[in-house]
Amino acid sequence: MISLIVGLGNPGDNYKKTRHNAGFLMIDSIAEYYGGSFKYEAKFKADVAKCSIEGKMVRLLKPQTYMNKSGQSVVAGAKYFDIPTEEILIIHDELDINTGEVRLKMGGGHGGHNGLRDIIAHLSSKNFYRLRIGIGRPKGHNKVVDYVLKEPSKEEKDLLGYAMDRVMVQIPAICSGEYPSVMQKLHTEEKLKS
Repeated sequence: MISLIVGLGNPGDNYKKTRHNAGFLMIDSIAEYYGGSFKYEAKFKADVAKCSIEGKMVRLLKPQTYMNKSGQSVVAGAKYFDIPTEEILIIHDELDINTGEVRLKMGGGHGGHNGLRDIIAHLSSKNFYRLRIGIGRPKGHNKVVDYVLKEPSKEEKDLLGYAMDRVMVQIPAICSGEYPSVMQKLHTEEKLKS
């Protein structure tokens, strides 16, 4: 069961359409579809919404702290709403997955993702779910920062849109805790035909 969904990204118009903001884009789609309305809450340093998904109240959270301090918002929200770590889903961009692919998993390390690193440190736990939205990796290790903070190409946007559409179909099952079924569907479905 998922009670808190967190989308990771950076606040501000200059970051809005970047690859690093895939988590914000996905959680905005969830809020729109399920009738949630984001409002800034200073005590969480985050935009917060609530919506009913399959009859269950789910909180949505968008940290406004910048990516590398996301843990402050996540731990504040989890404590305030009394949500155990295992009922948290973090949606984030993932360099190690091809653009247009999505992976759901429980636990694991941060893989160099500064948002996840901070969340793990603040929660003192790795035992939360992650929905990893693939953005692909640039050639050359030193190009990563520029890459994640740039807008994706038209082709990449199409792939990301397709991936997010597939995720939306699975949100009720994710929130209900049907993880093996969701993983099987998300991890094996065909990619968008070009």
